[in-house]
Amino acid sequence: MATRTQSRTSNRSTTSRSRSSGSGSSGNSNRSSSSENRSAFSWGDNAGPLLGAALAGVALGFAANFGRKAVMQGMASAAGDWDEILAAEHDATLAIFDKMLATDETQTFKRKMLLTKLCYSLDKHAYEEEMVIYPALRGANEAADADHLEHDHGYVKTFIYELGQMPADAPNWLEKVREFRELVSRHAHEEEEQIFPRFKDELTEEQNDRITGMVNRDGFWMS
Repeated sequence: MATRTQSRTSNRSTTSRSRSSGSGSSGNSNRSSSSENRSAFSWGDNAGPLLGAALAGVALGFAANFGRKAVMQGMASAAGDWDEILAAEHDATLAIFDKMLATDETQTFKRKMLLTKLCYSLDKHAYEEEMVIYPALRGANEAADADHLEHDHGYVKTFIYELGQMPADAPNWLEKVREFRELVSRHAHEEEEQIFPRFKDELTEEQNDRITGMVNRDGFWMS
């Protein structure tokens, strides 16, 4: 027969186990509920700062890119009217050719880097002319000149392709670059000394300003 003291001890032990069991079940239930509420696609508690940092990085990247474009095209537009801008680009492109011609077959990395720079320079320049100047020439009944100049651009693309396929240490690499430079130099001279001056003389001041603005706009986006 259990004494009164043993009964009280037994009751306290039972109560303690019951409370402990209830507390554990409640804690497990709360954790389970929390896990269920947070799906597999949840951002988590630190999502806000991380997302904010990512967006800030993207914004800084866009700002830096636009800043670079503005600086580069600002330097070009400082040359003056559209024909002066294009003439300055001709000079810059021919300077790249001269650097290429100053290399030897051991400088393959430098040759590849200069070819990449040349491709960018010609691509930007051709876009400005083909999207603005040549259409304007056709609009001024100078379609024959526009077609002739754009035909030259096709050969420019052919030279770029051939140099891109040629090993940078090929024996005829310099010869190919020299032929390419001669084509670009002749093309630039024809534009600067014959076609562009004649076309510009027919433009009003308003038309000239509009063409200059369009060349700067397209140059900005291609920078």
